[in-house]
Amino acid sequence: MHELFGLFPTPFMRVPAALDAALVTGLVSHFSNTAGIANNASGQLSHTAMLKPGDSPLLVEAARAITPHLAEFGAQMFGERLGWSLKEMWVNLLDTGGRQAMHNHANSFISGVVYLTPTHPDARTVFMKSPGGSDFAFKNDHADVTTTPYSADKWISPQPEPGDLVLFPSYLMHAVPSNPGARRITMALNAIPTQLDSWGYKITFGG
Repeated sequence: MHELFGLFPTPFMRVPAALDAALVTGLVSHFSNTAGIANNASGQLSHTAMLKPGDSPLLVEAARAITPHLAEFGAQMFGERLGWSLKEMWVNLLDTGGRQAMHNHANSFISGVVYLTPTHPDARTVFMKSPGGSDFAFKNDHADVTTTPYSADKWISPQPEPGDLVLFPSYLMHAVPSNPGARRITMALNAIPTQLDSWGYKITFGG
């Protein structure tokens, strides 16, 4: 009997109903008219300014609900339950026909998305391998191929419900396809640990 090992998997955490319905409603009501920053790649996508939890009581409540999950997810990434803080949060408004280009998040270790409104199935967040990685230069790609986790170039996240949270390493590339449905509102976030310790050489993060 042979064995198949998945070496060095990428962690991805999904937390259903991380934010309760009342908080989700409050966030949508408060921030749906404050996303005045246009996206560079799509005219139907706009963002709020970068926010900190202290900027609104709603964000303080959201941070209180999200932070324990950061510690749990961070333990999978770094092998230790560390202190974590939300470095920044922002709200995204994706109208019909809008999309989010492929990108990742700099200057953070954990990134996440909280879904605040229903999402059309075709506008789910897509995660993908980084371009120019360490894969073979040749591909086996035709109609008879069965895609596996080891051969796939992208992965479509599960259908979210309002209040759901997903967390992933900040380096992971992701995008949102063209949205054929109604306005899709999400809150994105970046988080950093209090410190990282490499055999006594410690780097601390503040802010």
